[in-house]
Amino acid sequence: MSKTAVISTMMRVVMGIIFVFHGIDKFKMGLSNVEAFFGSIGVPGFLAYVVAVLELAGGIMLIAGLFTRYVSGLFVVMLLGAIATTKLSAGLLGNGQMAGYELDLGFILVTLYLVVADKTPLSIDRMMMNKRSA
Repeated sequence: MSKTAVISTMMRVVMGIIFVFHGIDKFKMGLSNVEAFFGSIGVPGFLAYVVAVLELAGGIMLIAGLFTRYVSGLFVVMLLGAIATTKLSAGLLGNGQMAGYELDLGFILVTLYLVVADKTPLSIDRMMMNKRSA
């Protein structure tokens, strides 16, 4: 396995773990509370449920390497939405009351790489591709 393949796999799994924890956190806070927060910043409340499920289920899918490109693409869109609706006004590094969007930019770059990268080894995507070509 090449160095690039190892790093790609590590990026996929670590991003999955991060998103799983973010999703779990939203469920622990209570989705109604997350919905209220979304509404307070002008984002439709139903998106709280979409985001929580995407983070939890999508994170698990990234860890397993299942539909990596599609899930990563959804994460890119979600992160761009978070920047545009919440974090842009706080600036790149934040404003002392709220985090900035520097971490989101890093996550966007990693997930964007996973959208365009070849299938990572040790993934369900790779196993499905190998079965099709056999």
